[in-house]
Amino acid sequence: MCITEIKRMRSLCVLCATVVSLISVLRNAYAQDHETIEVGETVFQDMPYRDPTSVPNYRQELRKPIVEKEEYFSQELDSFVRYVGPRGTSSQSGKVGVVDSAAEYSYEIKAFGKIPVQFAVASRYVGIDNSTAVKLPAHLTSAGFGVETTLPFFSFDKTYFTIGLAPSFFSDNWDFRTQSFELMQRYFLIYQPNEKWVFVCGANYYPHFRPQVSPILGFIYKPNNRLTFSILPESPEISYLLNDKLTVFIQGDSTNNEYRVTKDNVKDVVLNYNETHLGAGLRYKWNKHVTGSLAVGGVLNRSIEYRQDSLGKVVIDDGFYTEFRLVMAM
Repeated sequence: MCITEIKRMRSLCVLCATVVSLISVLRNAYAQDHETIEVGETVFQDMPYRDPTSVPNYRQELRKPIVEKEEYFSQELDSFVRYVGPRGTSSQSGKVGVVDSAAEYSYEIKAFGKIPVQFAVASRYVGIDNSTAVKLPAHLTSAGFGVETTLPFFSFDKTYFTIGLAPSFFSDNWDFRTQSFELMQRYFLIYQPNEKWVFVCGANYYPHFRPQVSPILGFIYKPNNRLTFSILPESPEISYLLNDKLTVFIQGDSTNNEYRVTKDNVKDVVLNYNETHLGAGLRYKWNKHVTGSLAVGGVLNRSIEYRQDSLGKVVIDDGFYTEFRLVMAM
């Protein structure tokens, strides 16, 4: 067994150990010497400082660390399609065009009747239309499973801790081999001093990416019922509610993923895909279950490059994108 496979198996072992630890944490999260609450035949202890029904309904959406939900739904389907037309490159002839699409289905349960646990299945497809001299895959793919929970942070008032694990595979052909495996992790604190402010601090950890650690640092500020500043990586957004159904927003988005691809019959070559988006759009709420949005804007800092410099790099000129997004809650 090669060193790479050993490292991947080690990651799987870490995942199993972390899940076991998470279950233990969930079982003991409310184990305090205070009022007991019966759920079926099991007895749990209530937290000493708050009514558990007052916990804000935080939830993950596609490429967003947290989103505050006004109404609870156990299931959610989130998807988007983004088109970036062909653009030239900075140092060579030819053009590169991209169609980026992703979907995530999530299901939330109340563990032991009280603790929110979210399970998710997600996939992403990046189609690449390339006419440059650098040989690039026709598409990049990723798929994974995630589990995430938010717990009260010990006895600190209005403070919560979120842990999320997402074993995923990044390749160029829906490949689920150990070499394309990545145990994506994130850990962050949520502090909500009042109804207007939410502060978030933590980090993402991707063991085989470069860099391995990226910060999760930001805030959500709602000065009134219409205006919201959600300044959070990786998708900051400022939105204004025009009426009960229509919202106008300014948004940002960044992508920095690594894929294991085949280059000249050599497998498991690392390819890095980077770009940043900045745009604006409209979000329409058909009803409490279905919301759609349309956004347009610019694409910046674009590059597709192999980790080994000699294999090639394409720096793509800035361009424009169009994105349609649909969220269905059930």
